[in-house]
Amino acid sequence: MPDLHALPEQALIHAKLPGAWFADCHSITIVYSGQSALGLFLKLASQTPGWVNALMLIRNKLVSLVGLKDLGLLSELQKGRAEADYQPGDRVGIFTLLHNSHNEVLLTDQDKHLDVILSLHIKVEGQQARLFATTVVNVHNRLGRLYMLPVRPIHRLIVPHSLKTLANTIA
Repeated sequence: MPDLHALPEQALIHAKLPGAWFADCHSITIVYSGQSALGLFLKLASQTPGWVNALMLIRNKLVSLVGLKDLGLLSELQKGRAEADYQPGDRVGIFTLLHNSHNEVLLTDQDKHLDVILSLHIKVEGQQARLFATTVVNVHNRLGRLYMLPVRPIHRLIVPHSLKTLANTIA
């Protein structure tokens, strides 16, 4: 269930919400032992299910027919790269790192049809934390709106599933 109203006020992604064409937020409680938002994203991306990678392959083939870029797979991360080595502007899988603090990471992908910003924000609650995954999309043209027709409902399946998988692997 979208959780935008529960998103903590200090989350930087709030600044990206006004005027967004699409905004979605899901959260889950995780066992917290000091993990960073980027570390959690790297773990989440590295365990992307095969069915999500299959959807990304189909997406990449279809969008290449209309001149959009092939993003690759969510799980394609630089092997052996330490979390501390990532700096704003670096690629992190299919995204570019915009902001990295312990409690929030902002990642983006920009194309001629739309801009996507993803936030993972941690709200610490003792030995647990609430992890918020928020996506904001701004479309630039009809192609962006058309692109989002199938993506929006699929996104709302993938994010909660990915958060649940992540929570189960750090329990």
